[in-house]
Amino acid sequence: MDHGSERDTPPGLGAGEGAPGRIPLAVVVVDRDGRVSHWSTGARRLFGAAREQAIGHPVLDLLPVSGALPEYDEITPYGAYAAYDGLGPDLESSLDGRLNFPAAGRARLTVPDRDRVDVLWWAYPLVGPGEERLLVLAADAERLRRSEHAEDVAFERIAPGFALHTDFPGAEELARRLPEILPSMSVDESARIVAQVLELGYPILEFSQNDRVPVTPDWGVARRTERKARREHAARVAAQGLPVPADLTDDEGEDLEYAAVRERLEFLNEVSGRIGTSLDLSRTIVEVSRAVVPRFTDVAGTYLREQVVAGEGFPDGVPDTTTMWHRVALEHTDEPGRWDDVVPVGEAMPFPAHTPFFQCMTSGEPVLVPRISVEMGHAIASQFEKRDIRPLITGRSMLVVPLKARQVVLGFMILLRHPEREMFNDMDRVTGAELAARAGLVLDNARMYTFQESVAETLQDSMLPHIPPRMAGCDIATRYLPGTLLGRVGGDWFDSVKLPGARTALVVGDVMGHGLNSAAMMGQLRTAVQTMAALDLPPAQLLRNLDDLAQRLGDGYLATCLYAVYDPIESELHLANAGHIPPVLVRAVDGRSELLDLPTGAPIGVGGVAFESLRVRVAPGDRLVMCTDGLVEMRGEDIGVGLATLCESAAHPAASMDDACDTVIRALNTRGGRKDDVALLMARLNGIEPDDVAEWRLALDPAEVRRARAAVREQLHDWGLARLADPTELMVSELVTNALRHSHSRPVQLRLIHGENLLCEVDDDDHALPTLLSAEPGAAAGRGLRVVSTLAREWGTSRTAAGKTVWFELTSRRR
Repeated sequence: MDHGSERDTPPGLGAGEGAPGRIPLAVVVVDRDGRVSHWSTGARRLFGAAREQAIGHPVLDLLPVSGALPEYDEITPYGAYAAYDGLGPDLESSLDGRLNFPAAGRARLTVPDRDRVDVLWWAYPLVGPGEERLLVLAADAERLRRSEHAEDVAFERIAPGFALHTDFPGAEELARRLPEILPSMSVDESARIVAQVLELGYPILEFSQNDRVPVTPDWGVARRTERKARREHAARVAAQGLPVPADLTDDEGEDLEYAAVRERLEFLNEVSGRIGTSLDLSRTIVEVSRAVVPRFTDVAGTYLREQVVAGEGFPDGVPDTTTMWHRVALEHTDEPGRWDDVVPVGEAMPFPAHTPFFQCMTSGEPVLVPRISVEMGHAIASQFEKRDIRPLITGRSMLVVPLKARQVVLGFMILLRHPEREMFNDMDRVTGAELAARAGLVLDNARMYTFQESVAETLQDSMLPHIPPRMAGCDIATRYLPGTLLGRVGGDWFDSVKLPGARTALVVGDVMGHGLNSAAMMGQLRTAVQTMAALDLPPAQLLRNLDDLAQRLGDGYLATCLYAVYDPIESELHLANAGHIPPVLVRAVDGRSELLDLPTGAPIGVGGVAFESLRVRVAPGDRLVMCTDGLVEMRGEDIGVGLATLCESAAHPAASMDDACDTVIRALNTRGGRKDDVALLMARLNGIEPDDVAEWRLALDPAEVRRARAAVREQLHDWGLARLADPTELMVSELVTNALRHSHSRPVQLRLIHGENLLCEVDDDDHALPTLLSAEPGAAAGRGLRVVSTLAREWGTSRTAAGKTVWFELTSRRR
C-alpha cells in the first residue's frame, strides 16, 4: 500500500493523500505537574500551537474543552460515530489527573485562530518511573467524517496505533508497555500495531475489521457498508411501490445497541477504578468479586489456584483435572446464607474434564452457557458430595471467564444470572472477557507482591537468630522491623552467643545497602561473628578479624558492628565498636540512661584501622540497649535528636523486657519518615550472686579426683540440687581425670555456677581440645566425653589464654 513519499505531509484519505483507513494523530504527553512534556508535530497541526508554545505549559490551557461533538444528521454517514458521544469520562477529567485508568471519547476544543476543533481522543495513564503521567492521543473528527466518502471500507472499531520512528521519544518503550496499559492486549498484538505503521513515520489511527485489537474498549461501531446496503435496499423496495420492512428503516435497534455499548463502557471504566486499590491479595479478591454484583451478574464465585492463594509459584503448563482450585470469594443477591452451606468460601476442589469450568481454565477463553439445563445441573452437582447445588444453578444463565495474566490462568470466575433476568449473550461474553483481563492483571500484581513479600520474610526469618529470652545472668528481648520500602530484605542483624565462664556475647550489626546482596553479606558476617565468638576472642580482636574477612570477600563489603561481652560474675561489660551508633546503658539504681562513650572505629571492610575496646562496670538490674541506625535516623533530622529520644525512652519504667522494647519502638517509630530496617536488642544484666558460684583449685594429683567428687556433691546439696548430684559427680570425675592427665604445670580449676542451668567448668593449661571418640567395648580411652555427651543438656570446649575449658550444663530450677 502506498503511504506517500513526503514525510511532512500527513496521509489523508483522499486521492494522493495516503492510505485509506488511516488518519494522523496528535501526541501529547503530560507530566505529573499537569504540564506538557511532549508536543508532537501532529499536535501542532491539529491544535495550532507550536512546540515552544506548548512545552512546559499547563495542558488544560492548551486543550480547553468546550463541549462534546454535535450530532450529525443522517445525510452524512458520520452517524455511525454517534456512539462516541458521551462515552466514558470527559477529556478534562483525564487531563487534570482525576482518572487513573484508560479512557476515550469525543470532545470539542476551542483553540487560537480557529473556531473549534472537534476531536476523538484517547488518554492512557503512564505508571512507572519518570515524570510522565499521561499519554493523550487525538484525531481530527472532521477528517474522520470526510473519510466516509473515500471508500466503502468496512470496519468494526477504530483504535490508535504508534510508530517507532516518531518524534515522540518514548515510542519504543510505549510499544513495549502497551500490554501493561491495556490488559487485553498481548505482546504480539502490540508488535503488529507497531510493525504495520513503521513506514509512516508518525502515529496513525487504525481501522480494524477483523482483528481484535483492544487498544480502547470494544465500542461495537456498526459497519458502514451494512448500513449503506440497508438504506439502498430500502430505497429499491420503496421505488417498487412495496411496503418497506421495519428492519430496513428503523434505526431504533442500532440506537439500543449504542446505548448498551455505552453502558458496558461505563461499567468497565467503573470496575477499573474500583479494583486494584491495594496490593493485598485478599482485599483485591473481594474488590473483584463485588465489582460485578449486581450490575453485571447476580452471583459471582471466584476460584484461584491453590498456589496463588498460598503465595507460591506453580509449574508452567495448562491446568489439569488434578489442579486444586480454592473458592476465595462468593458474592450474590440471593437471601443471606443461601449459598454459605452449599458452596462455602475456603473450600478447595478439582474440576472434572466434562465441566465448563475445566474448559475455561484449559482454553483460557470465556465459556457461555445460555441456560443451565437439568442435565448440566446434575453433572455439575455430582462433584459436590452430600450437597445438592442443583436448586441454586439450574435454569440460570452462566458465564465462566478466566482470570489470567501473562498467558497464565490464575483462576476463573463463575457468573450466574437469575432465570428471570436476560441471559448472557455474546456482548456479555466480550465484556466479561475484558473484565476478567483487567481483574487478572490486578490479581497477578497482588499475587507477585504477596509472593515477593513472602520470600523476603522467609529469607529474613532464616537469617535472624531465635535468641532465648534468658542467658546466664541476663534477660534478653529483641525486635526486628523491616524497612517500609518494597524489597524490604536488609542487612540489619542481632545475635547472642554463649561464652565460657557464664559470659554472653551481645552483637548488633548493619550491612550498608538493601536487597538480597546485603542480606547475603549479613548472613556471612553473622556466621563469622558466631565462629570467632566461640573461640573467645577479645572484642577488639574479633572486629579486627571480621574486617579482614570482609576485605577478602570483595570490594563494597561495608558494615557496622557493635560487639559486647557481659561477664555476670565480674559485673562487667567489655565492648568494641566498628562504626556503629553507641549503646545506651540504663542504670537500675536511679533510672538514669547514658550513651556509652566508646572508641568509634571504622566500619567493617574499610581496612587498615585499629579497633579499641572499653570495659564498663555494671550493677545487677542495669539494662543495655543496642540498635541499628534505622531506629534513630530520620530524613531531614539530626541523628542527635533520635539518640536523645532513644535514651529517654529506654529509661522509661516497664513491667517486662518486651514492654521496654515496645516503649522504645513506639517512641521512635511513630515520628514518620522511617524507611530503613531496624534491629533492636535489649539485655537486662542481672548478674550472678557470689553465693551461686563455687570454685576449687585441684593439685596435679590423681587423689584430687575423689576430693572433687565429694566437694561437688556437698555443694549441690547446699543449693538444693541433690537430684543432680549423681550425674554431676560422674561427669566431674571424668573431666577432672582428663584434665589432671593432660595438664603440664598449673593446677586444674573446677567451677560450678548455679543460674537458670547448672554450669560446670574444668580449666587446665593444655591447649589441645579434646574430641568425641567412638568408645569400643573394653577400650581404656574415649569413654569420658561419651559419658558427658550422653548425660549433659549441653557441653563444649574452648581455648583460653592459659589453655582450654571443658564445660557442661544440666537443667536446674532455683530454690
